[in-house]
Amino acid sequence: MSINTMNSRERVLKLFRDEKVDRVPCFSGMGNVTTEGLKSLGYKFAAVHLDAKMMAQSAASTYKLFGFECGVVPFDLCVEAEALGARINVYAHSEDLLYPTIKEKVIHNEAEMEISVPEDIAERGRVPLVQEAISIMKQEIGGEAAVGTYVLGPFTLAGQIMELNDLLKLSFKKPDKVGRLLDVLTGAIIKIAKSYEAAGADYITVREMGATSDVLSPRVFKNLILPYLGKIFSELKGSTVLHICGKTNDIALFMKESGAKAISVDQKNDLAETRKKLGNEALIFGNYDPYNTLVTGDEEKIRSAVRKCIDDGASAVWPGCDIWPTVPPENMKTMMDEINKYGG
Repeated sequence: MSINTMNSRERVLKLFRDEKVDRVPCFSGMGNVTTEGLKSLGYKFAAVHLDAKMMAQSAASTYKLFGFECGVVPFDLCVEAEALGARINVYAHSEDLLYPTIKEKVIHNEAEMEISVPEDIAERGRVPLVQEAISIMKQEIGGEAAVGTYVLGPFTLAGQIMELNDLLKLSFKKPDKVGRLLDVLTGAIIKIAKSYEAAGADYITVREMGATSDVLSPRVFKNLILPYLGKIFSELKGSTVLHICGKTNDIALFMKESGAKAISVDQKNDLAETRKKLGNEALIFGNYDPYNTLVTGDEEKIRSAVRKCIDDGASAVWPGCDIWPTVPPENMKTMMDEINKYGG
């Protein structure tokens, strides 16, 4: 059993600084609000997307209740698209566990792809709300746990403001046109991410889920996606993570070349193989299944998954995607118990 000599914040920040830590951290750069946390606060899921204090407290509750070593806002994937003019549905009156979705795209056809980004993009939509939530969370748990946030990658954001099928087709037929759109969106993402850094975020994850090898070849990723990711990471001053879903072994080297401080891989990735490719010094976060292991798995499955992440070479035990809110409290506690026993 490891003996913890650092608090969660120290552990995570030292990891990003390539300093020695007392054990492997267990945290995330994606959504990790839980229904148990919402219940403890008396909040409805639909309401927390529209109120900075509620958002911050809901995110912080995962650390407070279970010791999960971070708080992360926001919880949905529509913030940047909304700031660009997309209309969203937050299901404000629903009692169900529904994430906000986009109901009206910004781009409806190829002719509308030549868009521009408002200079005040970081002051539009819910971006200021997320900034405020970061600041509040920093006050609530910032002395004990790391405060994280995320933005979408340019290709994923493009798939939010226009039809994804059209984007994929044009990526092969007219890559130059798609590239011009990605360049514009990259500028917007940089402005928003910098505003989150200014609000106090300790680390930022760029979620480029749409650029997975499941749909794009490594060549397309290298030529079309990588240059814009590199531009984003070159502009950010703090700790950064690049997350891509799916089978990412074939693009792992490119992910590292993006300039992100760490890469995050999901459960489809062979983490041990990625570790061999990238060497011992690279920061690789992953890669337990956040639903089939953490939500529906039994105690032994969860403990085994934590051990496998560490044995395969994970720098931090980290979910393959957002933690689904209905995760049973005992499963979160089991994961944190195992990381304390095995992670030293």
